[in-house]
Amino acid sequence: MKKFLSIILSFAFCLALVHGKALATDAEPKIIINAINPGYTVDGRSNVGEFIELRKLGDEDFLLTGFSIKYTNSSGTKSTVFEFPDDSKMTGETLLLRLASAPDAELADATYTKTLAFSAGPLELAKSDEVVDSLCWTGKDDCYTKFTSANPTSLVRNLEDDTFYHDADYEPLFDKNKPSLVLKETVDEMVTPKCRSLEFSEILSYFETSKSEQFVEIYNRGDEQVLLDGCSLRYKNKTYPLNGILKAGGYLARYATDFTLTKNPTSENKLEIIDTDGVVVDTLVFYNGQKRGVAFAQFGYGADGKEQWKQTYAPTPGEANNFQEFQSCPEGKVLNKETGNCVKATTLSMLKECPAGQYRNPLSGRCKSYNTSSNSTAKPCPEGYERNPETGRCRKVVNNSGADYELSVDEYKQETSFIALWAILGVVVAGLLYIAFQFRAEIKKLGLKILKIFSRKHKK
Repeated sequence: MKKFLSIILSFAFCLALVHGKALATDAEPKIIINAINPGYTVDGRSNVGEFIELRKLGDEDFLLTGFSIKYTNSSGTKSTVFEFPDDSKMTGETLLLRLASAPDAELADATYTKTLAFSAGPLELAKSDEVVDSLCWTGKDDCYTKFTSANPTSLVRNLEDDTFYHDADYEPLFDKNKPSLVLKETVDEMVTPKCRSLEFSEILSYFETSKSEQFVEIYNRGDEQVLLDGCSLRYKNKTYPLNGILKAGGYLARYATDFTLTKNPTSENKLEIIDTDGVVVDTLVFYNGQKRGVAFAQFGYGADGKEQWKQTYAPTPGEANNFQEFQSCPEGKVLNKETGNCVKATTLSMLKECPAGQYRNPLSGRCKSYNTSSNSTAKPCPEGYERNPETGRCRKVVNNSGADYELSVDEYKQETSFIALWAILGVVVAGLLYIAFQFRAEIKKLGLKILKIFSRKHKK
């Protein structure tokens, strides 16, 4: 009997051991919040560095269906920051999300639009309605100390004791060529994201006559054609699909048929190319200063490796960019390259030469005399003005590129005669006052004599 019980117990232990191994093998990997940063203002740019980083505890890909990130602000309002698409997977050790309006938003697996506060929480990682992990930073109760703008830090998890600490040097990891967030279509097709070779090359926002002229141009710098289905543009937190095939080295003009670009924004406006996996591939920022009918286009790279963007009077939607510094002139007019303005042909080609000692004003076309007085003794020009080396007069400082601004000029008015008359009268008055002061005693005696004579005649 004892032997029989021993066999039964041994068998049960083996079953339990096998069952335990099966549970350990079948258990899905766990994900946690690894680090957060609320973003700071650096060199005038806001939300610099804002991110939420997740960590996967396990080697296998983790299915994110039903998972979301929720956030409670300092007022106690709870909202969803990001909801993972169905059948999406986390393949890397960490997964990085950044605020969409942050300067480095393109360096992330995905983006969100609700910014984090310096004192708030909890930030929750949830599956359906069940909270998997959470973190708060109010400095009260069991929450970690809040962030301060004077001492920028990130809250980072210590995996050894499962606590968080403020780290001023922490930088999340992200590899643009190896994203951690993989969507269903990418998993099914077993291909890499397809829009990584796309970049912005031209934009025309300030149309001349109709909104239909507005366009954004995209260039494929890769060696293979790109099927654009699934790629999209994002503008003002809304996405707009791209479609068709863009050949290697080709250009695509996406006209603003379903959205409107701000013609000449008072602040920076941003467009983004979004890949099928939600990654920001390229960002275009256009600023105030756009001109009517003039495109803003990329023309290669500078010595520092940065893209060179210039305004051009020759928009080329769907074609290689063409730099035209000055506007095209209508029939009967030619371009004055000194001003960037169109003038009558006779203004430049048929005018008589100016007499000796005079020069032709490029703005007015008139002859003007050179200023022969020495500039060394002249008073400095006021702020915003410079001395004309030919005339010695102060003139307004203007941009003469022709590409960004038109020249303006302050006409010089001859007022010397009027000023001279007042100067003479001033001298005369000053002289009379001086004489009266010097001979005041004599003038007083003379006045008394005249008064006595006048009194005697009045008595008679």
